[in-house]
Amino acid sequence: MLNKEERDFLLRSARNAVKVYLETGRTEISATSDPVLKEGRGVFVTLHKEAELRGCIGFLESGKPLHENVCVMAVEAAVADPRFPAVTLSELAGLKVEISILTKPVKVSGAEVIVMGRDGVIVHRGNHQGVFLPQVAEETGWDKEKFLSVLCADKAGLPSDAWKYKDTELYTFQAEVFKEE
Repeated sequence: MLNKEERDFLLRSARNAVKVYLETGRTEISATSDPVLKEGRGVFVTLHKEAELRGCIGFLESGKPLHENVCVMAVEAAVADPRFPAVTLSELAGLKVEISILTKPVKVSGAEVIVMGRDGVIVHRGNHQGVFLPQVAEETGWDKEKFLSVLCADKAGLPSDAWKYKDTELYTFQAEVFKEE
């Protein structure tokens, strides 16, 4: 768990990284001496415009320091999410930054052990993989079957019932989620 100062630092760093990138084309990494922020952790950065998703990109696992990953993923969420056009400097003020710090994914025996709202899920089969963060269950209101079906079909490019196949692997992880007010 991060304390308030660490969370605030990461939120400011993410916003600043996007601003600097949009102004100069370079990614600025905020410096820190905090050992917690230098740990290698998976992270997703999500941008919201009002209540709508505007971009979301991240790493499931990383050996690079958390504070660096946040800056890089903030820029990627702003300009490289293929679902959206790149964020413009003029719209940046209207965006809210959300950061999800991930635990290490753990392979699970099946869907029955997944706890909706607590667990993020990775579905993996062959060359296909899809990820939903834990908050997707709460944001959509889907039950577990709908959650897993959409994950397979829309995120992993698999049949919607692929989560039931014996050769499909399921992994869970948790996330510490915080956002700008």
